[in-house]
Amino acid sequence: MKALGVDIGGTRVKVGVVERSGKIVSQAATDTPIDPEEFKRTLAGMVWEMAPKDGTLAGVGIGCKGIINYETTKIEVLPGLLRPLEGALLSDLIPLDVPVRADNDAKVALAGEMLWGAARGLKNAILLTLGTGVGGAIVAEGKFLRGVGGVAGHLGHVTVNPDGPMCICGNYGCLEAFFSADAIESEAYRAVHSGCVSTLTDKYRHNPETISCRDVFEAAAAGDVVAALIRDRAIRYLGAAIAGLLHVFDPEAVILGGQIVEAGPALLEPLAREMRWRSMGLLKREVPLLLQQVQDRSGIVGAAALVFASEG
Repeated sequence: MKALGVDIGGTRVKVGVVERSGKIVSQAATDTPIDPEEFKRTLAGMVWEMAPKDGTLAGVGIGCKGIINYETTKIEVLPGLLRPLEGALLSDLIPLDVPVRADNDAKVALAGEMLWGAARGLKNAILLTLGTGVGGAIVAEGKFLRGVGGVAGHLGHVTVNPDGPMCICGNYGCLEAFFSADAIESEAYRAVHSGCVSTLTDKYRHNPETISCRDVFEAAAAGDVVAALIRDRAIRYLGAAIAGLLHVFDPEAVILGGQIVEAGPALLEPLAREMRWRSMGLLKREVPLLLQQVQDRSGIVGAAALVFASEG
């Protein structure tokens, strides 16, 4: 049997056919239409075109940012240009007579890790996706933690500094406002705009808005003091937040995904040290810091995992 995996992103919509082994058989992608009605037509057309017609389709899994009701597939909260879709049932957008599962994109990523990746065989695990923002998902005693309204697991919105900058959610001082590509790039922009002595200033003096998170980590690794200060401050906040989560959930492992983990040891080694000293006193053990093993960054495989996991 096969599953159709659908990833609804702010910039791209991706659909793919996935085998039970987690292998993508075929896939397609397009820019996310801004108009809600055009979005619905585009999604339905892609799903119909990609779906196997030989009776092997077990169902459709959908990953989407925001707050998604797993039981009903209702979009409860959807930030950004597709906000008009709030209240819609994602299952109603699929023109196929098969089961449809849907969840937040980070929970979808953890579903994939539980079937084919770093969380396989674990009953207690935390996943954070470190990219433009910070996504999160938690499995406790073998079950996804969803909460009353499906908000549980939005780890990027844990408050790490009540006097910190405003976050997209309306709160002040969320983790996402300190450790995310957007946060790190904003800090670098301020440094360059202020004329701080840095290789970043030398390179981006005339276009500081083009600085990427990768640029900051690379400059820090090359010995740039300003870039290192920005990187190290962000990692301290991330490490402190994760240490707090360790005390709350006592997981077997913490799994990291997203574009920022490509920084490798420059991120992982200081982060592991920060987590260790902040949590060892009570936990008396070192919690493994693992990288996502399902390397499909499209989100298609994780979405398909919703279908296969529901089959048992």
